[in-house]
Amino acid sequence: MKDVLMNTYNRLPVTFTRGEGVWLFDDQERKYLDAVAGIAVCGLGHAHPAVTRALCDQAGKLVHTSNLYGIENQQRLGERLAEMSGMDRVFFSNSGAEANEAAIKLARLWGHRKGIDTPVIVVMENSFHGRTIATLTATGNRKVQAGFEPLVHGFARVPYGDLEALHTAAGNLKDIAAVLVEPIQGEGGVNIPPDDYLPGIRELCDRHDWLMMLDEIQTGMGRTGRPFAFQHHDILPDVMTLAKALGNGVPVGACLASGEAANLFGPGSHGSTFGGNPLACAAGLAVMDTLEGERLWQRAAELGAGLASALGEELAATDGVVEIRGRGLMLGIELDRPCGELVGRALEEGLLINVTADSVVRLLPPLTMSDAEAEQLTRQLTNLIKDFLSGK
Repeated sequence: MKDVLMNTYNRLPVTFTRGEGVWLFDDQERKYLDAVAGIAVCGLGHAHPAVTRALCDQAGKLVHTSNLYGIENQQRLGERLAEMSGMDRVFFSNSGAEANEAAIKLARLWGHRKGIDTPVIVVMENSFHGRTIATLTATGNRKVQAGFEPLVHGFARVPYGDLEALHTAAGNLKDIAAVLVEPIQGEGGVNIPPDDYLPGIRELCDRHDWLMMLDEIQTGMGRTGRPFAFQHHDILPDVMTLAKALGNGVPVGACLASGEAANLFGPGSHGSTFGGNPLACAAGLAVMDTLEGERLWQRAAELGAGLASALGEELAATDGVVEIRGRGLMLGIELDRPCGELVGRALEEGLLINVTADSVVRLLPPLTMSDAEAEQLTRQLTNLIKDFLSGK
């Protein structure tokens, strides 16, 4: 077969044809335990009945009209997200990168309305916000930026988790309009900041009249043990972005805003042809129904704590394991060496994992994973890591 796809991924030698819960099946009918969930996308697992029903029902009624007209499912999903998060208004897009583009535009509008000619957004080292030119610039990874210069002006970068660095930036930069930060860095290696970090950013933004913008694309929708990761703290952001698990595999993103930030956009200032169409929002509503009805964020908290404990016990005496960290079902096992080859080894054993930041095994399993499946994941993964570190 002629390869007509652009060479943008180092794809693994497997093609999946169907899924059931936490399991995927390839074109040879081999079964794989999925501990990646499409990179935190399929939070309800694969082929979830509620999402399947919603898509089939909606596809038989109406897929697309245009945002020139009212869309009932979009209004309903927006209301549900606002109620769950405490935010005021929602803009729907097709992806996380687009949601972050909307946030960046809000920050620039905010700056201009304050009389700042060249607004600056403070972003973090080792962050990831997308692959459009603006979100690529905001991303703190030189590897993904290389070759795409000139990048966009208007971003300043500081170390992640370092409140003092933000205070220094506040003193050195006059034109800051916003801070854009992930509550937990995913692509950067499952990095969890100190407990006072997000509340400290909130206080700093309030003091300087900056927008606090949270990228919850990977942490949102129950993944960390709360509906949204910021809810582990007594704060509310001005802007929050979502995508990934919001549609359980159907492309949908959202940029939520509260307070004054919620009223920055006006007709013509932003838009999307497909964003928030009836089909995508039907999927989002099914996800919300399931997430809330089964309170799956509580399941994520309990199962994640159990997984972290079990992994810690199994790997406690293993030389080469630096740290096991995470929150809810967003877990990272940091090793003392690059470990990308573990992905291929795990695939051979019928297990799907991910390695990020070169040396961190990242686990993002569905929130619907059973205790027995979690035990199997622990057993398989720890054996693989022990063999790898021992040179086998």
